[in-house]
Amino acid sequence: MKITKETNIAELLKTHPETASVFREYGMQCVGCIAVAFDTIEQGATSHGIDGETIETMIENLNVVVAEDAELEKNVVKLENKEITESEQGSSND
Repeated sequence: MKITKETNIAELLKTHPETASVFREYGMQCVGCIAVAFDTIEQGATSHGIDGETIETMIENLNVVVAEDAELEKNVVKLENKEITESEQGSSND
């Protein structure tokens, strides 16, 4: 998922809860706020007095957090698959 200024905040938080920390870093306490159901990142940030350049930086940070989480998840899946394969190989040697 590529995050842009048009991304809905609520949808982003639902699919990537790890992004809440980025919003907090910029003074946006989005979790639990009713406005996030309707606001895009740009709308929410602007209503908090955040300028355009800072919004772009925030979006870059959000994309980094999501990419890091995806990479971590991919590594966990690889590890789980490796453990399953090793377990199956051990069972066939019995």
